[in-house]
Amino acid sequence: MAEKDVNTMKISPKVWKNGEVIDWDDARIHVMSHVVHYGSSVFEGIRCYETSKGSAVFRLPEHIQRLLNSAKIYRMDTQYSREQICDATVSLIRESGLESCYIRPVIFRGLDEEKPAFGVYGMANPIETYIAMWQWGKYLGEEAIESGIDVCVSSWNRITSNAMPAMAKAGANYMNSQLIKMEAKLGGFAEGIALDDRGLVSEGSGENIFLVNGGKLYTPALGASILPGITRDSVIQIAREMGIEVIETSIQRSALYLADELFFTGTAAEISPIRSVDRITIGSGKRGEMTKALQDEFFAIIDARRPAPEGAQWLTFVADTAEKKTAVA
Repeated sequence: MAEKDVNTMKISPKVWKNGEVIDWDDARIHVMSHVVHYGSSVFEGIRCYETSKGSAVFRLPEHIQRLLNSAKIYRMDTQYSREQICDATVSLIRESGLESCYIRPVIFRGLDEEKPAFGVYGMANPIETYIAMWQWGKYLGEEAIESGIDVCVSSWNRITSNAMPAMAKAGANYMNSQLIKMEAKLGGFAEGIALDDRGLVSEGSGENIFLVNGGKLYTPALGASILPGITRDSVIQIAREMGIEVIETSIQRSALYLADELFFTGTAAEISPIRSVDRITIGSGKRGEMTKALQDEFFAIIDARRPAPEGAQWLTFVADTAEKKTAVA
């Protein structure tokens, strides 16, 4: 069986665990694992696309490097290199039979059942590394890419970087994201925008944000407690290649309402336009021209129809041939 169908979602039947490939159903941890009680995990979200030249993973090395950076911040000394995790990811996709998928590598503190250790400290707990994958559509809905979504400014602030490292993609950080997302959804919105501790725009619950005004593209700087998004970086590079001025700066909440265009970026969200904030219409209330232009270039790159800016290698092809394994679109 190449894949299994769980509640209509196609899931890879195999999971990579600490250098071995195991069955999905065997990917279990002990209830007393450190990660269960203290949120001690770091992870990534990566997409493999079915492109015009075969299945390819988008910016795989950059994602895995960020995973290892997150682990370093939390003093998780995984024994695997970036290259090893990248190779394991490609191999697992090939074995899964999935043409496109969402990839979830995760590193966490587990439990040594022979010498169990409990408590906050966690340094005595073993470090576990897993990779799983499944098919996943548009995170904010199929219509979001074209029609846009309605969002709100959350009453929950984004975590401060000196309380919890915002640059790390850590499981514990997403308790903050869950509060933002739940509040938004219960209020009738698709997503929430968090402000930082200064009241300046930070990011969505799982996305970076961009603002278009006067033909220029603005986005919060790293100092706004944002996660340094891979898709965010991709959009910045694409925009500059197109001759669009990109400004990383502080953004006031009220600037959101006055923007010509707004959009989210993220591995799951890709480039998703925002049509209203706090029920205030943004621009014309539909996807703007710059947003669409950036989408067109972004999707052309991930479909292998054009090269990445400056000849960068953004696609890692899954096909097991010398020509395609590390080919560039």
